[in-house]
Amino acid sequence: MSLANSLSLVLSPPHPVGKPFIYGGAAVAVVGGLLLGSWLFWIGVAFTLFCLYFFRDPTRFPPQEPDLVIAPADGKVVLVGPAIPPAELEMGDAPRWRVAIFLSVLDVHVNYSPVLGRVSRIAYRPGKFIDASMEKASTENERNALRFDLPDGRQLACVQIAGLVARRIVCTAREGDQLQAGDRFGIIRFGSRTDVYLPEGVKPKVRVGQSMIGGETVLAELAG
Repeated sequence: MSLANSLSLVLSPPHPVGKPFIYGGAAVAVVGGLLLGSWLFWIGVAFTLFCLYFFRDPTRFPPQEPDLVIAPADGKVVLVGPAIPPAELEMGDAPRWRVAIFLSVLDVHVNYSPVLGRVSRIAYRPGKFIDASMEKASTENERNALRFDLPDGRQLACVQIAGLVARRIVCTAREGDQLQAGDRFGIIRFGSRTDVYLPEGVKPKVRVGQSMIGGETVLAELAG
């Protein structure tokens, strides 16, 4: 990545859900610093800068080719293999290929639609907050699952999973929304994971350990 691209990523404007944290940190720096001294000022400054970095929302450029599944989040692939989609999405109990992407606190945490399709179901389920990189996080952690109906009738699932630090999943999509691949649909605060369950018969083109750019990296091809 070039220096210009790196600076553009770091200096991207924040996602709207991060603004209360940013304003709160700034208030602590100014008011707390005036009332209680420089130590609180610097704590407020540090927290504000961290939130500006964590909630950054850079512009992404999805590939324009049709019939692609793209990464719904930045991060590293931690699992690739067959798995049954969350029961609350009512997609049956037949295993299909799943790609799990782990987001560290340093990654962009915005979620992007992996396909062109209609959001036909959204189901939230409370749960634990164990390390999101672990296999059991898929079934035990707090999660918000979305089912996408593709134009050809097939279905895909995308699941926002809270992590060890995360305590808040934000989903801005609504049932019935028609999304383009790369459209923003939510964000997870402070560390998380995003799983994609591919349509039946579709195999992933990524491997464990590979780094993803949300809204841009190709996970699979729907046609083959």
